[in-house]
Amino acid sequence: MIGRLLRGGFMTAIYAYLYIPIIILIVNSFNSSRFGINWQGFTTKWYELLVNNDSLLQAAQHSLTMAIFSATFATLIGSLTAVALYRYRFRGKPFVSGMLFVVMMSPDIVMAISLLVLFMLLGIQLGFWSLLFSHITFSLPFVVVTVYSRLKGFDVRMLEAAKDLGASDGNDFTQNHSAAGDAGGGGGLVAELYVVDGRCSGLVVCHRAGL
Repeated sequence: MIGRLLRGGFMTAIYAYLYIPIIILIVNSFNSSRFGINWQGFTTKWYELLVNNDSLLQAAQHSLTMAIFSATFATLIGSLTAVALYRYRFRGKPFVSGMLFVVMMSPDIVMAISLLVLFMLLGIQLGFWSLLFSHITFSLPFVVVTVYSRLKGFDVRMLEAAKDLGASDGNDFTQNHSAAGDAGGGGGLVAELYVVDGRCSGLVVCHRAGL
């Protein structure tokens, strides 16, 4: 009982740490003061300025598009990678696992410069696809780790029982792994969006890339 309360309190503290600043930001967006230090009255003028700013609206549109595409691809690729790391033994598996953590631990500026140099060496023009690839590269390890940790808690005896009852590999994957990884995939999707927002500052990146 105490352990459950501690876990619940810990998770509540994590969500509060993540979302309370967002709530404060939303509330202060209706503050007539230019700075959110003190409340000087309710206003919607900041949103009126935003609606009339075509440059920011265009940047927001491209950022939303980038978030949807990168979240979708990163979640799909990351989930399949996590299943492969969990189920199969293959040459280079430790290397793949290690590289995932290298990306997670690398400073943002190092990753950004490395990707820029890679694009220049390959002659890839900077634009939507290079930016999408960069977003996926940044966030993919977080999806893999989230889904993999979920699969580690899955009872493998259920897979063996399913095969004993005649389930094919396809049914085994779609029924058992998808059920075990749904929560992990959802968590990975949230983590991907949070990483993209925190690391890449989509509004500025998309706007300056001329997308």
